[in-house]
Amino acid sequence: MKQSIRSLALVIRSKNAGPYELVLDILFKQQSDYLAVKASGQFTAQLIADLYNLDQRQIPRLIWFDPANAVKAILPRSTVSGNRGDNDVYGAQQHAPLLNIVFDI
Repeated sequence: MKQSIRSLALVIRSKNAGPYELVLDILFKQQSDYLAVKASGQFTAQLIADLYNLDQRQIPRLIWFDPANAVKAILPRSTVSGNRGDNDVYGAQQHAPLLNIVFDI
């Protein structure tokens, strides 16, 4: 059955992980949904790379955190935080590409 990330997640956000990286957080509403997505193998570094027009090798880590029913992805910022041309110093507006993910679980 197809499930949108918006229906499964309580929180979908992005934030700085230092001046050079962003962290994407997805916290699931229910443990069963979290475990189903995790077991499905559909949330991958390649998926994140495709959404953010990056090479998969630029996604150094996906972190599954079972106690919080959460997954984190770390990716490079396109512009150093606070540098000239940076339009999101805190990295808080970079999660939008995640909102259209649909899982087949």
